[in-house]
Amino acid sequence: MRLKVFWLNVNIIRTLPSLFIYKFSPMKTCIDEDIEAWIKNHDLKYLNYRPWKYFHYLLLFYPEFRNLFYYRIKQKNPILSRIIQIFYPRLSTLYINATSIGSGLFIQHGFCTIIAAKSIGKNCWINQQVTIGFSGRDNCPTIGDNVRIAAGAKVLGKINIGSNCFIAANAAVISDVPDNCLVGGVPAVILKQNGVRIHQNKGA
Repeated sequence: MRLKVFWLNVNIIRTLPSLFIYKFSPMKTCIDEDIEAWIKNHDLKYLNYRPWKYFHYLLLFYPEFRNLFYYRIKQKNPILSRIIQIFYPRLSTLYINATSIGSGLFIQHGFCTIIAAKSIGKNCWINQQVTIGFSGRDNCPTIGDNVRIAAGAKVLGKINIGSNCFIAANAAVISDVPDNCLVGGVPAVILKQNGVRIHQNKGA
């Protein structure tokens, strides 16, 4: 822990350009809500840092957060987003491309993860080796609020994923999903909606 604190303090100068951009960005409110989500989901409240120091901590120790931050800045200033990557390189295995992503997005692991959606709502959670992508030139998903997509899941094509859904690990979702659903399987089917079992999965 002492080594981590030392490393955090040593790298403050390295963070200053990004911190300045964050403080004066028109996306600051959205980034603040991202930070809150990452603090909560990584159980970092015990650190009791001020907001700027949490930003520094996440930028230093979580490459996935860097990619999300660069995406936010890119929405208003693509050139600036590229420049600040000099100080903290982005995670090369995590690709983020969407017209809009609501605040509070949490990416637990960015290994082999592709996020190419028309839009994503607020407070979503994406795990490693997830592919959210195209089935044609302009066919990509629209995802609602509070959606969790577990490891290895695929969400493909011009489909709508409703709010408050959980997409199980390794599911392949290629059709619309209404609100409040648990889906799983290949191709994915609705297993529960509003807490009520809809489909008996083979082997369950």
